[in-house]
Amino acid sequence: MGTVDERERQHDDQQSAVFGDAVDGTDGTVFAGVDRRGRHGLGRITLNRPRALNALDHRMVRGITAVLTAWTDAPEVRVVVLQGAGERGLCAGGDMRALHGAVAGGNADDLAQARSFFRDEYRLNALIARYAKPVLALMDGIVMGGGVGLASHASHRVVTERSRVAMPEVRIGLVPDVGGTWLLARAPGSTGLHAALTVADLTAADAIAMGLADAQVPADALDDLLTTVAELGIEEGWTGSISNAAEPEAVAASAIHAQRDWIDPCYAAPTVPEIVARLQVRPEPAAQAAAAAITAGSPSSAVLTLAAIRAAGTDAVLEQSLNREFAVVTALLTGHDLAEGIRAQLIDKDRNPQWSPATLDAVGEQDVERTFRPADDEPFPGV
Repeated sequence: MGTVDERERQHDDQQSAVFGDAVDGTDGTVFAGVDRRGRHGLGRITLNRPRALNALDHRMVRGITAVLTAWTDAPEVRVVVLQGAGERGLCAGGDMRALHGAVAGGNADDLAQARSFFRDEYRLNALIARYAKPVLALMDGIVMGGGVGLASHASHRVVTERSRVAMPEVRIGLVPDVGGTWLLARAPGSTGLHAALTVADLTAADAIAMGLADAQVPADALDDLLTTVAELGIEEGWTGSISNAAEPEAVAASAIHAQRDWIDPCYAAPTVPEIVARLQVRPEPAAQAAAAAITAGSPSSAVLTLAAIRAAGTDAVLEQSLNREFAVVTALLTGHDLAEGIRAQLIDKDRNPQWSPATLDAVGEQDVERTFRPADDEPFPGV
């Protein structure tokens, strides 16, 4: 999906973070190579669309999948490293501008291509989660949507003081996907629901407290971390570079963790309208802001997100959640809110989406049941 800006290709050789060679079929938007600086080879994969915040398109998904598949049995690769070119972030998610063309136009071939993109993306998420070798994700800067799907399923996940992590799908008429419902359902208390429904920007501390990352290091120390891991291996290099106290320190610094005294009881309500009602009567300004944020997003997406995250909480394996997400996204591709949300947020940028239905109360249980109906071409048949 999407085209690569010619300016991006012209600047490929100027990106200091790029390592290795361009992956076949990606037009230089993914680079990969083996870093042999130490005794343990690092297979480095770099997303290289810095001008687009390394947004994922279909070629990139296929390219990363091909590299990971090739490295599964490659003895020279001991640890896989996922990183983004430039200094703004690992990945801002999928290429929503390209997706808008498909959903707004309604062309059957374009919609089929969009479905294929999501199917392949979800298979990549599961591949990373189950990869036979350690995967070290450098979550520096912006990590949103599809970027979370790449990074937060990795075995070793590092954030920095510059990290900004989010699942912003409700704002554009989607639901958290790329295994996001699985991850958010396993966050402490109701923090995952809060982050999804309010489209909260998470700090490094929040990401660690919610289980989306493991540890924080300074951004200027990331290369030192790679050097240590390359020399000592992932286990010794990890513990040698990151304080064992990193996680409890981050939890203590997390604003979302500190607000659980009102987050947990409010989001325990059975429906989104009741969640909003509970938030609105709380005295905390942050609770009032949360209520306003929820009502600003797509009502359909909010109701579907609540149902999807709660359903994911009972799933036995990640692939079950990914199949459900695929069913929901497939249904939303031909609905009103996705095209309208992308238009309002990313195309026209008027920030004034006209949702349909327009209110939370207008979204019925039958809408959820219809949208959750399994797709015939789901990514993981029989799971």
